[in-house]
Amino acid sequence: MHRSGAAMAWNVFKFCTALRGLGSIMILLVLGVVGVTYYAVVLTNYGPSLYDSGLDSVTALAVLIPFHCLLVMLLWSYFSVVLTDPGSVPPTWRPANDEERGESDPLNASDFSGLPTNPSNQRIRYCRKCTQLKPPRCHHCSVCGRCVLKMDHHCVWVVNCVGALNYKYFLLFLFYTFLETSLVTLSLLPHFIAFFSDGEIPGTPGTLATTFLAFVLNLAFALSVLGFMIMHISLVSANTTTIEAYEKKTTPKWRYDLGRRKNFEQVFGTDKRYWFIPAYSEEDLRRMPALQGLEYPSKPDLDSQEF
Repeated sequence: MHRSGAAMAWNVFKFCTALRGLGSIMILLVLGVVGVTYYAVVLTNYGPSLYDSGLDSVTALAVLIPFHCLLVMLLWSYFSVVLTDPGSVPPTWRPANDEERGESDPLNASDFSGLPTNPSNQRIRYCRKCTQLKPPRCHHCSVCGRCVLKMDHHCVWVVNCVGALNYKYFLLFLFYTFLETSLVTLSLLPHFIAFFSDGEIPGTPGTLATTFLAFVLNLAFALSVLGFMIMHISLVSANTTTIEAYEKKTTPKWRYDLGRRKNFEQVFGTDKRYWFIPAYSEEDLRRMPALQGLEYPSKPDLDSQEF
């Protein structure tokens, strides 16, 4: 039994190590898909149509302008997720007195250890791997090897954890990826249908194969990303994360649910001008400690918390 447990722990360790090694490979894979798509849409099909007269030129503009705008937002959001620290626990962080008293958090019972178990300390958590205190909603990532504030999940596509400080960027990445891949799928659909027609198709075998590949890839990404978007919209509306949604299970009232609008503002900020770009206003940046879960109101009742 002991050997089985040790083998399982070793397998998990090797799996996490393998995920770390995917790093640059996954980034190159994303850039490769973008490159194939750009070649198929811009260089092969719609770029040359700009020099034609009439409806073809207008159609090319109608495709290429939103294509490039969405591509810029997609890449901006993607590298914001990749390069932004999801949120680390400050070494000097200690729970406030009001956090130490009050009812216990049902999510914290499973990984509470190393501290006295009297009722006044039931909400304080301690990470045995990082050997430090854990704020509420903080979880340890075995891939990154550290605790992450308001951790949602570790994403191999962005080679980073998705947490308090880059969750908005991740959602925008999903949003712009869905719009971009949907646009590409619709714009290449006539060319895809032409593959199965009896007429003669212009282009070399290489350009035709690239167009076919780009259509299939973008259709697959559009459908898969749509599912992720629907899931994360429901998570944001309830002010929960993927990990918490799994752990809380049948909890009747989620203690962090502040209402849909405030739940949305906790992720995207209060300034509407910044909702659709991977950045925060200065006012929202000043509220980041609350966003990270490092500050709480003076009473356990969170209904009055604005951000």
